[in-house]
Amino acid sequence: MNYVLGAVLAGTLVLPVASRAQETINLTVASSHPLVIPWVGMIKSHFMARTDEILAETGTYKIEWNEAFGGTLYKANATLSSVEEGITDIGWVFSFLEPAALPLSQASSYAPFATANPAVQLDVMWDLFQTNDAFRNEWEKHNLKVLGFTGTDSYDVYTKEPLESFAALDGMKLSAPGVLGNWLRGTGANAVDGALTTFYTDIQTGVSDGVLSLALGVFPAKLYEVAPYITRVDMGVAYSGAVAINQDSWDGLPEEVQNAMIAAGEYYTVSHGQDLLTRHEKMFDLMLDAGKEQSPPVQISEMSEADREAWVAAMPNIAKEWAEGLEAQGVPATEFMKAYMQGLRDAGETPVRNWDDEL
Repeated sequence: MNYVLGAVLAGTLVLPVASRAQETINLTVASSHPLVIPWVGMIKSHFMARTDEILAETGTYKIEWNEAFGGTLYKANATLSSVEEGITDIGWVFSFLEPAALPLSQASSYAPFATANPAVQLDVMWDLFQTNDAFRNEWEKHNLKVLGFTGTDSYDVYTKEPLESFAALDGMKLSAPGVLGNWLRGTGANAVDGALTTFYTDIQTGVSDGVLSLALGVFPAKLYEVAPYITRVDMGVAYSGAVAINQDSWDGLPEEVQNAMIAAGEYYTVSHGQDLLTRHEKMFDLMLDAGKEQSPPVQISEMSEADREAWVAAMPNIAKEWAEGLEAQGVPATEFMKAYMQGLRDAGETPVRNWDDEL
């Protein structure tokens, strides 16, 4: 990370009081996904803007942001390593695609149908980050300082053809991001690994028949154009990663800048959670309107409660499999899953399936 010192106005005999110097700090901020994806756009509109606002209160420091959003520096499969190695100073780390490097970060992905409230989930995860050493260390050992958390709105199914029932999933190919492919286990559907940046082409070219995805990502990515049949399943939300800064870059920052970023990161996390919650429903109306003239037009249906319960019941105990696999490697996953599920219940959530009771 380079520092570019602002000009210092030296005092003279005529003007003995010198103006204070302002230090300009150059930082690169990047992501694999474009700004139209809400949680990425809010890095600029909330995290960066709030940092600038706080620093402007004293005027001692100013950040010159070098923006590299939308995969211009790296793709979705390199979000962790790119921040870790300093390819970017600050970036969004997509934890879904890093199960080996960030194992405990996958907990919510192995506990679907637990909560549809992203604000509550992010609050629970942030509290765990402050109190659970193993969770915090799995991030920090990658040369990262975590500034804020990201999550998802609730997941549904978007397909090229109508999904008539839960039974109709059998034999389908559905794209899903990383570990969320596990949510299809027991359904008979085949998970196709991918991300929002690849889903459109995968559906268009027949690699998949549709996607397991979230409304706030589907709308800006225009997936409804190729998967116009939306089945509301409300599978719940998932913790998806963090806005983080390279630790070496962090260590070189003045304390005032560090404090500004910590405050901005907290503001980003809270704002992001509320944004996911309030805009989720609006996205369906926008997709209906945007896709009303296409052929076939966008159509939305709700999976019956009986089919939804059949989906939950058909799944193997993926939370138990996940925890046992990590415990064998010395990772305290059972304790972490129990803390996560209890955190949700303490916050007033009622999981459809209490995964921790089966551990």
